[in-house]
Amino acid sequence: MSRVVVQAFISLDGVVQSPGGPDEDPEGGFDLGGWSMGYDEANDAGGEGDAIIAEWESRTEGLLLGRKTYDIFSRSWGVWDENAPGFGGELTKLYNRVPKYVASRTLTELDWKNSHLLGPDVPAAVQKLREEPGGEIRVWGSGNLIGTLAQHDLVDEYRLVVYPLVLGRGKKLFPDGFAVTTFELAESRALASGVVVSTYRRSDEPLIVNERTFSDPANAGGQ
Repeated sequence: MSRVVVQAFISLDGVVQSPGGPDEDPEGGFDLGGWSMGYDEANDAGGEGDAIIAEWESRTEGLLLGRKTYDIFSRSWGVWDENAPGFGGELTKLYNRVPKYVASRTLTELDWKNSHLLGPDVPAAVQKLREEPGGEIRVWGSGNLIGTLAQHDLVDEYRLVVYPLVLGRGKKLFPDGFAVTTFELAESRALASGVVVSTYRRSDEPLIVNERTFSDPANAGGQ
């Protein structure tokens, strides 16, 4: 089986919006774009964080993206030079090669090579992908899509790069109304920069609060 793995750069207050640059996702007037990149430039001169991401991305066999993230990626990784030196060129080459699975209600065709629309029933399409032989299907960004996947218990793992920053505004990975789910801590590592990298894997254990059991993400909101 393949595995759906969500990776995110996230602040202490749960914000994941526009970590890489000021123009990445300014929706809602977000004015702190580039916060993770700026922190790394000031605090991770040795590239410890980049080495971890490079190791993770070496396992990527597909990308699973929402429409907005697909637009961002196709205008960046989709057009950048594969022959650029260093990790950037290698990642561009990888992302061009692997299949891209896109959830969208509005797009009818995709220009970035090896890209495929998931169709109207996204959970069923993703479940089919998970049942096929393969490795890691990577999710970056795509907050609305992640919420849908969580509602149907389709996220196998979260890899969170947590920055010691409170941003106070911006889109959150786990907003109010997110499906009740339980995960096990598989690994955690503190970097010299102060960033903490943690991996959480899906658990079959239910959440029990005040003798109430929350075990089915699809029905969690009604319990």
